Amino acid sequence: KAQSMEPQLHCDSAIHSPSTGIIDVHDLMLALLGDAQAHGATLALQSRFDCSAWANGRWECEILGQKVACDWLINAAGLDAAAVAGRIEGLGAQHIPKMFFAKGSYARLQGRPPFSRLIYPVPVPGGLGTHLTLDCGGQAQFGPNVQWLDTPSMQQVETGLIEAFDYAVNADELKDFERDVRHWWPGLPKGALTPGYSGVRPKLSGPGEPAADFMLQGPAAHGCAGLINLFGFESPGLTSCLAIGRAVREIA
Repeated sequence: KAQSMEPQLHCDSAIHSPSTGIIDVHDLMLALLGDAQAHGATLALQSRFDCSAWANGRWECEILGQKVACDWLINAAGLDAAAVAGRIEGLGAQHIPKMFFAKGSYARLQGRPPFSRLIYPVPVPGGLGTHLTLDCGGQAQFGPNVQWLDTPSMQQVETGLIEAFDYAVNADELKDFERDVRHWWPGLPKGALTPGYSGVRPKLSGPGEPAADFMLQGPAAHGCAGLINLFGFESPGLTSCLAIGRAVREIA
């Protein structure tokens, strides 16, 4: 049945998810930003969070030398979530998990793919395996692979991890992509892949360890009033972002 739906697919069995869809990430972010601004939020980019302390029943935060007070402090800093948590006075170190970082790269397919659906092979340690995704324009890409990164230096942590990593996709990796994709698409033409993009995933488990779930940490867990930490949020955090937002709101 799977091969009747996708004739180029090679597999022994498959699970069909007819409700799966794709989104335009940039448009989603703009829509969420528009909703937030309509409710009084302000987006302040390039604004380093220096520290925060609980005082007079509120969090007093120092950002670029200026003070901002808030009833709820939500740490959703992604790669830098653990570093941000370390700057929050009163939050015990035992509540800040050790972070691991895995780079995931993608390869783009030249030309139109013979598939009309997303194809996900069986997951591999540290990731979902080299799967096929399609963007809203029909462009196909394969990935991500899993490349565990060295522990960042203290200087990198202090300056911010987003700029600390190398996001270049090495052309030498393409042969590995071809090998992995041919497990389920034997007809992949030779030389049809080009370097795509990459990202770095903050993870709560390291190489060889069982995959850890996201950590949504509120006052009941760490004892600090008005503080919510989000640790280890990676894929599929974007897919589940609205549900994550609701979960945060239920705590607050």
